[in-house]
Amino acid sequence: MKLLIKRIALSLLLILIIFVAHILISTGFFRTIENNFNGTVLKEVSIKGAEDITVHALEGFALISSTNREIYPPIKEEKGALYFMNLKDNDFDVTNLTSSFDKSFAPHGISMIKKDSTYTIMAINHTPKGHAIEVFSMQDKTLIHKKTLKHSSLVSPNDLVLIDENRFYVTNDHKYTDGFGKVLEEYLGLSISNVLYYDGENYIEVANGIAYANGINFDRKRNLLYVASPRAFLVKVYTKNDDGSLEFIEDIPCNTGVDNIEIDSEGNLWIGAHPNLLRFGSYAKGEKETSPSEIIKITYNGKNDYTIEQQYTDDGTGMSGSTVAAPYKNLIITGNVMDDHFLILKAKKRSPIKQ
Repeated sequence: MKLLIKRIALSLLLILIIFVAHILISTGFFRTIENNFNGTVLKEVSIKGAEDITVHALEGFALISSTNREIYPPIKEEKGALYFMNLKDNDFDVTNLTSSFDKSFAPHGISMIKKDSTYTIMAINHTPKGHAIEVFSMQDKTLIHKKTLKHSSLVSPNDLVLIDENRFYVTNDHKYTDGFGKVLEEYLGLSISNVLYYDGENYIEVANGIAYANGINFDRKRNLLYVASPRAFLVKVYTKNDDGSLEFIEDIPCNTGVDNIEIDSEGNLWIGAHPNLLRFGSYAKGEKETSPSEIIKITYNGKNDYTIEQQYTDDGTGMSGSTVAAPYKNLIITGNVMDDHFLILKAKKRSPIKQ
């Protein structure tokens, strides 16, 4: 009987060791991050919690999603904002586009598309009363709120990408938003979150089995949809069908906790990432003062044909919790979760370090 009890105890101990080791390895706990960037910090822009940034390269401006992200989900009304930043000169002037928006506003993922002279802009909004998608139109730096979209399937929306003025894809980064289910989902890295397609009337699940579906973007030239799975250190690649459904192509292993995805004019993916997810989790809870940052560039030429290049790393002292890297000429506009500023980097022409 004693021998049986010992065997059971040893088996449980082994299971616990395997469980802990899996968490540590799969979250990047053992990675050493040093400061590495062959370029300069051109400017620090004093906007807090600039979690998502997207650039219109032809017209030379950036759209920035900003809010106080120290408490999530917010327990009181927030007054976050969308900012317009001019990239055509080195002043990088910013304008608050939503100063007159009178609703509780804690913007997260954003997307924009232009038709004629009007931009349609959508922003995920987290409020004490739940999640929503705010729809705006913009002309000449004037933003007009058009409507609010809500639906029960938006259980934990993170990011979205517009296909046209009415249709979009949106990620839910969790299936469970509280309790023991959420703990298991995060620490075990369960692949149970999803992507929804909104066809203008209905929300349709078009991809699932994703570990923390996060950033999302669409390459119109190649008809490819990319979804970041930071908990699995992957970028998932899909083909978009005419009816909005998706066909999975492959996973791109990235060795880092990929967050928002931006696409440059050549079809390269630029991604802000968290190389140590456990450290980032502690930082987001206020238990650590810093969290390392990483920016990668993925050149994707087709199935099993891609190159991952490390563009920037920081141990957290210069920038903590990087979430997005929006390229513009030789600039990289970098956003983060909780810093009181974000960085504009000026890169030198070089051959980046390949992972």
